[in-house]
Amino acid sequence: MDWFLRWEVVPWVIGLAAAAAFLLWAVHLFVYLWFRPRQLERALWSQGLKGKPYSFPYGDLKENARLMLEAKAKPLSLSDSIVPRLNPLLHRAISQYGKFCVTWIGPVPRVTIMNPDLIREILSSKFGHFQKIKLNPLARLFLTGLANYDGEKWARHRRILNPAFHAEKLKRMQPAFLACCSELVERWEKLIARGETCELDVWPELQNVTGDVISRTAFGSNYEAGRRIFQLQKENGQLLVQAIQTVYIPGFRFVPTAANRRMKQINREVRALLTEMIQKREKAIKSGKMIDDLLSLLIESNLKQSEENGKSKHVGLTTEEIIDECKLFYFAGQETTSNLLNWTIVLLSMNPTWQERAREEVLQVFGEKAPDFNCLSRLNTMTMIFYEVLRLYPPIAFLGRRTYKKMELGGILYPEGVMLSLPVLLIHYDPDIWGDDAHEFRPERFAEGVSKAAKNSQMAFFPFGWGPRICIGQNFAMIESKICLSMILQRFSFRLSPSYIHAPLTIPTLQPEHGTRILLERL
Repeated sequence: MDWFLRWEVVPWVIGLAAAAAFLLWAVHLFVYLWFRPRQLERALWSQGLKGKPYSFPYGDLKENARLMLEAKAKPLSLSDSIVPRLNPLLHRAISQYGKFCVTWIGPVPRVTIMNPDLIREILSSKFGHFQKIKLNPLARLFLTGLANYDGEKWARHRRILNPAFHAEKLKRMQPAFLACCSELVERWEKLIARGETCELDVWPELQNVTGDVISRTAFGSNYEAGRRIFQLQKENGQLLVQAIQTVYIPGFRFVPTAANRRMKQINREVRALLTEMIQKREKAIKSGKMIDDLLSLLIESNLKQSEENGKSKHVGLTTEEIIDECKLFYFAGQETTSNLLNWTIVLLSMNPTWQERAREEVLQVFGEKAPDFNCLSRLNTMTMIFYEVLRLYPPIAFLGRRTYKKMELGGILYPEGVMLSLPVLLIHYDPDIWGDDAHEFRPERFAEGVSKAAKNSQMAFFPFGWGPRICIGQNFAMIESKICLSMILQRFSFRLSPSYIHAPLTIPTLQPEHGTRILLERL
């Protein structure tokens, strides 16, 4: 009888436990979506910050989605500013409340910081006085690694990754750069007879060539498997963009929606491919075999750190951490370079005088020979062009930080849990910083370098970030871009096709929504 009564009580105990768990979850949700946003709103409003009040539970997300649809529906001419199209919510908020305003990403207040001195203070923080924004849990399936770490973990990863991006290591990757870019221009040459013109969408072409470069430089002879990773990561990125358009409800990643299942499936396949590569490469390195791809350099640096400092888990990287860094290689390396090359071709098509100046410089430095790594630094005109393209079309439209405790900045005391938005795009277009011609393509503004390009501040140009957390791969991207554009200019001239639609869109980097159709002429 006692045995029977004990088992009879079990369902009640389970039910009470489930009810308690649900109650705790509901309380957490109430605090997250209602109590805490109201508390933060009062703290910010009391110090003079302005913005639209918090709207439960979406904040400004629904309004942002509506404004984005309206902006996308309007045709954009080549002379129009791209800012209202890319961030209509923030553009409207600044016009209503000023540069120092508050918008809401769901229940999280986002304070816009456009003062260069305050931006310098935020980005110069090495060990996380202003921390990286916490990723949506679904986003962690797609992308994490160095760019998303703080504190000692960031410092450890940066220390191990740095050797792989030294100039002498990048120089050894020149054959991979040249091979991929040669395949691109040879494929284009087959499309066009000398002196003739062909219409071509170069956006997928540039995505493919930069994906191939990353595959070869990251994985060497295994770059075919690298291509598969590239394809999977691209699909995951598209699913992520869809997921972050709405408020994330704690625990939603466990709901077996079609998108959630696909993201987890992609994550498993990518990790399986990378795990196999890493294990093979570790064996090769331990046996004394020298390989110059990024994966080998990363593993070699990791093993060296572990050997020099013992087996402490706080010294080297785990296999899982190496996998995350490889996934970051793909996103940052491929996206940044393809975007830069795409918008450079668009702007040089619109400005044929600068296209011709760049071509003359390339022919003067290299003639008709393949670009030489040692001479890339002599491409001064091309460097000015790339800087101006990065100013007008930065790969990431804004950087974000968050306060993890009460922090004072510019006379404002920010509570824990506030997002600080550094709108790279808006700062790069600010006429108070760049002058009345801020919306114009004028590479000559960088003739004396980055520090003298803006009229009021040295901290006005940061497409790769700034300070100790500046992008570790910026030299990789610039070298690849210079080699690829040089080889294109040696063989082709180009102008925009009448069918080209100017429609920049952040997905999640700054890309052409409808591709980039140009008229390509073989020289």
